[in-house]
Amino acid sequence: MLARNFRHVQFERYADDAVVHCVSERQAQQVLTALGDRMEEVGLRLHPDKTEIVYCKDGNRRGSYEHTSFTFLGFTFQARRARTRMGKSFTNFLPAISKEALKKISGEVRSWRLHLRIGLTFIELARRINPIVRGWMHYYGAFYRSELLPLLRRISACLMRWIRKKYKRSG
Repeated sequence: MLARNFRHVQFERYADDAVVHCVSERQAQQVLTALGDRMEEVGLRLHPDKTEIVYCKDGNRRGSYEHTSFTFLGFTFQARRARTRMGKSFTNFLPAISKEALKKISGEVRSWRLHLRIGLTFIELARRINPIVRGWMHYYGAFYRSELLPLLRRISACLMRWIRKKYKRSG
């Protein structure tokens, strides 16, 4: 429907979630109405809490709007500080790991209870957690990697507790 009726509108879709890029609020309203109508034709409806028009505010777009960020596939898209190649700061609309994803991953790290695994060697521990952490770094670190620092600090703190506990027991 988008490709046929709104040829110049770009969109990304994953399963039943989508992000549609419009050039104006008017175009966004038209697309939203058309999508809602099409969904009704096939017996579906847009999720009222997940469907919204978001203003992609950055250094060049200084207007105001009710919604200026959104979360998609574990990333929150919002205005963030960026740097040019010459080192000058500016504001751009960029993705980074969402607070929800960071909280979920932190819970996963906590569930490992690394500080209690003192029967393992450092190599064994690394073999268990490195592929998982590498996957998170690869996926969530693709954009605005510095937002992963709290997670990496948590993992580092867990490993430090593990080391202290291991050497306290053996020393």
